[in-house]
Amino acid sequence: MSRVCELTGKGPMSGNNVSHANNKTRRRFLPNLNEVSLLSEKLGRSYQLRISAAALRSVDHRGGLDAFLAKAKDAELSDRALKIKRELAKA
Repeated sequence: MSRVCELTGKGPMSGNNVSHANNKTRRRFLPNLNEVSLLSEKLGRSYQLRISAAALRSVDHRGGLDAFLAKAKDAELSDRALKIKRELAKA
């Protein structure tokens, strides 16, 4: 399972640990991913998605999974999220 958000495409970034003596060693910054169950009101069922905490706040802010997917760019979405978006378009 990759460490990538299924809704925003947010993934690991690289950077440095910097000590007090200004020594730099490489490190990875991982996204805060959570396994959540989001309800689609239009389709009447819930979907298990692995999304970042920021994406969860965005979904809540936009008014639910259906509204979020309607505005989301296809390039950022995972295959599973794209499938849900297509199902919403048909319904």
